[in-house]
Amino acid sequence: MTTSLPNRLAHAALLGALLATTAGCGGGKVKKDVAYVARDVETLYAEAKRRLDRGNTVMAAALFDEVERQHPYSPWARRAQLMSAFSYYIAKDYNKAIQNAQRFLAVHPGNKDAPYAYYLIALSYYEQISDVNRDQKITEQAQTALMEVNRRFPQSEYAADARLKLDLVADHLAGKEMEIGRLYQRSGQWLAAALRFRNVIETYQTTSHAPEALFRLTESNLALGVPEEAVKYAAVLGANYPGTQWYERAFKLVQKHASDVRPS
Repeated sequence: MTTSLPNRLAHAALLGALLATTAGCGGGKVKKDVAYVARDVETLYAEAKRRLDRGNTVMAAALFDEVERQHPYSPWARRAQLMSAFSYYIAKDYNKAIQNAQRFLAVHPGNKDAPYAYYLIALSYYEQISDVNRDQKITEQAQTALMEVNRRFPQSEYAADARLKLDLVADHLAGKEMEIGRLYQRSGQWLAAALRFRNVIETYQTTSHAPEALFRLTESNLALGVPEEAVKYAAVLGANYPGTQWYERAFKLVQKHASDVRPS
């Protein structure tokens, strides 16, 4: 039985880190090696696949592009388009991977390999997520693309992986909110800080940052002179995360500054 294209690609994605170590091989020769020479489609596609298997992903992508350029109306062109996107992904040229996968979907929206194309777009954004000290536009794009995979193909293997990655993306975005909130705290902007921490517990309540956000809200509201709110957040923290350092710290703060206040 012949393995379907998405399964082959998904399997190959697991080997991506290994292939990427040799992704740059021969990169300077790409233009020379793919200079226009009319070749039959089977030969051209086979050469592209051979390059991919050997880890020369930049050359493989260029050759898959050449399949489409020389034989645009053949069944091989459709396959080459997606393989080109995959090759660019392994080569860490994520923008080209996204562009080619999007072009595949524009031309073949109902194709059986469409789920993988959506998944590849999501992966390409996901791999570009930067640390929380930088702008999180790419993180938000990754979140949107992963949600699209899950929405369109909820029963697929791609959706299962997308859901796992969505949890990690949410944790990352929550981390960015926490970083900004702590920065506001250090500069004495307690209200602005509280708004950031509140967003964490309202939007990202299942992430690892929720306990600290509740503690920071306790801290911020005490600084703002609203002990009732501080006690409320400390109580929520104690009910949900009783054994954490954040609850211990919140408890000490409340005992010191709002011991006569009872949660409403």
